[in-house]
Parts: sequence; C-alpha cells; structure tokens
Amino acid sequence: MRRTRGGGAPVVTHNGAVIYEVLHSFVPPVAKALWRPDVRGLENVPPTGGVILASNHLSFADSVVIPIVVPRKVVFLAKSDYFTAPGLGGALQRAWFEGLGMLPVDREDTRAALTSLDTAMAVLARGEAFGIYPEGTRSRDGRLYRGRTGVAHLALTAGVPVVPVGLRGTEELQPVGAKLPRLVKIRVSLGEPIDFKSRYDGVPAGRARREATDEIMAAIQQLSGQERAGSYNDRAPDA
Repeated sequence: MRRTRGGGAPVVTHNGAVIYEVLHSFVPPVAKALWRPDVRGLENVPPTGGVILASNHLSFADSVVIPIVVPRKVVFLAKSDYFTAPGLGGALQRAWFEGLGMLPVDREDTRAALTSLDTAMAVLARGEAFGIYPEGTRSRDGRLYRGRTGVAHLALTAGVPVVPVGLRGTEELQPVGAKLPRLVKIRVSLGEPIDFKSRYDGVPAGRARREATDEIMAAIQQLSGQERAGSYNDRAPDA
C-alpha cells in the first residue's frame, strides 16, 4: 500500500516492505538459476548509504534484472498505470512491482519530472539505492543516447556517489511485444563509484550538471560497449 504526503513523493508503507522481503527471498535465486547472468563489479556497490545506479536502457526487463542481481534494494520509478489496474490481475501486478521496490510516476502529469526528482531525493535521503536511466527511455536501435542531466542533479544535490551500470543482452530477454521473458545470455557490469563531492564547487549549476552527466555516460559506454548516438532519445508512445 502507498500514500502521498500532500501530493508529493510516494511513501512506501509497511505492506510494501513486507512484499519486497517475501519476493526477494525467492525471486533472485530462481531468476539467477534460470538465466545465469554474467555479473561483474558487484563489489563496486556500497553496502549502505544513498547511492545512484545509472544504467543504459535496452528493455523493460532492465528494471527487473538490476534489482535481482544487486545485493541491496534498488528503487526504480515505473509508470503509474502498473499500479492502478483493476481486479485480481491488477492487484497481483501491483504487488509484483511493489515487491521489486518500484514506485509509481504519472508520466502524463505536467509536474512528473519534478515529482520524479522529489521521489528520488526522498529515496536517497533514506540511505537507499536509486536506479535511473539517464537516457530517459529505452534505446530502440541499441545505441547509447545522450544523458539527461537529472542524474547529475540528484548526485550533486544529495551528495551521493553514482555507480555506472552497463547492460548487455537484455533487449533479447523480453523484446517489445513479448509477454514472457526468454532464456538468453545477459551481462550486468557495474563500474567504480563516481563521487562528485566538492568537484564542482563554484561551477555554475548548468555546466556542472552537464559535465557530470557526460562523465557518467562515458562510464556507462565503457561498460556496455554501445555505439554513442550523440543525441537525445525521444520517448516512444509505448515506452
């Protein structure tokens, strides 16, 4: 169950925490036994404290893969539609997404971007891990697109490190239109944390965010091996 404080960031109640603990007691072991993902660099994820996991984005399944392989809870944002479907099926879907640690965001709301940042800041303030895709939406051609500066805003404002993540093969795990995941080889590479503390003191905010974001995207590219697109990625209607 979830409520909001005065229309602000969602707050996960005790029920959501219980669902998360129950699902994570068996979903990650089963998933890793089936897919046997090649995971590298888990030691780069701080065991405690606020941290941002910034990843490339190839598939809807990315937000499932990362929480499964990372040894601590990683919170992602998901479309609010996933949490509001009616009936038993809707309740099960909502429980699944809550169990994965996801929080809803209404993309049609004109304040969605600000609400998303507020939600992320609340997660980081609690000392949790927040997952984000700086590209904004998944790549439809496999290239790595230019990062949007929200990731740097979070890192610089919250004063937390950023762990770059490079995913490979997840676009084949559950392609667009596929109802069930496939058994394919995937790789998850986590790079060394990037700490921006004090590095941009006195630098104009816009320039600091752009430079920090570009550094994060360069680290992601090294891990994912993708070709750089050199432009922003527009959101597809079904993304």
